Amino acid sequence: MDYQIRKIHKNECHLLGGFLYEAIYVPEGSPRPPKEIINIPDLQVYLHNFGEEETDYGFVAVSGNEIIGAIWARIMNDYGHIDDNTPSLALAVCRPYRGYGIGTSLMRALMERLQEDGFNAVSLSVQKSNPAFRLYQRLGFETVKTVMGETEEEIVMRRPL
Repeated sequence: MDYQIRKIHKNECHLLGGFLYEAIYVPEGSPRPPKEIINIPDLQVYLHNFGEEETDYGFVAVSGNEIIGAIWARIMNDYGHIDDNTPSLALAVCRPYRGYGIGTSLMRALMERLQEDGFNAVSLSVQKSNPAFRLYQRLGFETVKTVMGETEEEIVMRRPL
């Protein structure tokens, strides 16, 4: 798979809504939620005015002229919030491109940049049954807390940088 990782351009930040929708884990056999779900306040923290703050970080994976994956982070009070000094991230790779190491490449680019800018850690939230949970473990994320959601066990993970 031929792709490049680069910083997200300001005029591409509007695409993050679609990637946020892609990032929503839906267990096999369950219906996908409506796309409007990204408009709920708990999810809008990932998108609202993204790119406006100095502590907004984003990278995309590009194959040809198509953006096939995105990772972005900011300090926010989201599902993966640990403290006001640790950015939380969101990651999504379009379904046809999963399994090619793109998510790992995106994670490495983001973590390297956060470390360069003096951050000590990054956090995220994931359902334990989500295959991405194993990716995060391989990349050195450790479980900080477990929260039982409506249907899935939600894990908050942290990785030192």
